[in-house]
Amino acid sequence: MRVALHSEIKPGSIEGYRASHAVVPDELMAAFDRVGIRSWTIFRSGHRLFHDVICDDWDAAIAALDVDPANARWQEDIGRFVELYRDSDGEEGFSPLELVWDLDAQKRGG
Repeated sequence: MRVALHSEIKPGSIEGYRASHAVVPDELMAAFDRVGIRSWTIFRSGHRLFHDVICDDWDAAIAALDVDPANARWQEDIGRFVELYRDSDGEEGFSPLELVWDLDAQKRGG
């Protein structure tokens, strides 16, 4: 499955956020493999970040990461730079964004 997330960087934190993502810790990459996260790409527009995640099951992956020590260490570190996450309505929340249109799905007739 594919989900999109929207987060925002704290003012003045873009360079630190970039530097932290230059090489994500191997233990976090291994945790992603264990929980079925296959790809995670982040795009930036100003202080806004858009995450494109491909995974087996988003809810199961997040539940497993919530208790994973490698993820806890990463969240503590990266949290210095992240202001908040927003949901589909633009409110604060960690829910995936609403899928509005998908070219491939339309081509497949779905």
